[in-house]
Amino acid sequence: MARRHEDRKPGQRQARGGGGGPRRPRPTSRAVKPRSKRREQGLVVTPASAPGTAAPGDGKVRLNQFLAMAGVCSRRAADGLIAGGRVEVNGELVRELGVRVDPQHDDVRFDGNRIQPERPVYVLFNKPAGVVCTNARHEQKKRVIDFLPDVRGRLFTVGRLDLDSEGLILLTNDGSFALAMTHPRYGVPKLYAVLLRGRVEQHDIDKARGGVWLAEGPTAGMQVKVERAGKDRTYLKVTLREGKNREIRRVFAKLGYPVISLKRIRIGDLNLHGLGAGKWRFLQLHEVQRLRELATAGATRAATTTENDDA
Repeated sequence: MARRHEDRKPGQRQARGGGGGPRRPRPTSRAVKPRSKRREQGLVVTPASAPGTAAPGDGKVRLNQFLAMAGVCSRRAADGLIAGGRVEVNGELVRELGVRVDPQHDDVRFDGNRIQPERPVYVLFNKPAGVVCTNARHEQKKRVIDFLPDVRGRLFTVGRLDLDSEGLILLTNDGSFALAMTHPRYGVPKLYAVLLRGRVEQHDIDKARGGVWLAEGPTAGMQVKVERAGKDRTYLKVTLREGKNREIRRVFAKLGYPVISLKRIRIGDLNLHGLGAGKWRFLQLHEVQRLRELATAGATRAATTTENDDA
């Protein structure tokens, strides 16, 4: 029979495990474990960085990122390979997550085979409607990566455009670049051409600009320009710097104006010029650099705004 609460004396806690003996005092200090052999040999283990936090400028990257850069698998899957004892660094088996390696000098092996990071690839693609952004092998619908069979390496889309949306999307094998293009703190601008059902009222435009509450919280607001308004259609240009999942569609649906069509026509300074639906091209070096500059400027702007708000 379970012990009733009224059987206890006032202020007395029920001991775990059903025992009624006195509680053992907690130790005031823990025994210091000896340094591991791997630490003695100099492999540096650091905690994971927060999103958008730059790693120390020593040229090293986390081991799971290195495996992803080499096209072995995703970062998440790489953690499993490391924990499973299938990865060696400089001849030593590594099982602890968080190890950082030098891509240029360290000898990294997976199942005994030395691996090298892939050359960074940056692609601009004009996604047609009806195409999905997943890399899942068993996907029945046509995928973005199916349009690039001749591009070597493990590419993934930078962010997503939903099934019914079309327009520009980036693909890369560079995780840090993808983070800079998508994380809200960097605020890289993306411009959309949007067709709505209904004639949008000015007060609803103001609501979209100021932010609308969605299931996961309020939006950060968007820049909205009315291009043309008819009796039952409204054409907009919308700029997002911080986008939630399907944000434009959800915001205007909540305001009472369903999206008929949505097309991303600009990412930073990149546009659709010369790029038909279903076509792609490699980014040039100066274009990649310019996108990185926009991300850096966005992070600086966000930090300055936060400082001013705290002042």
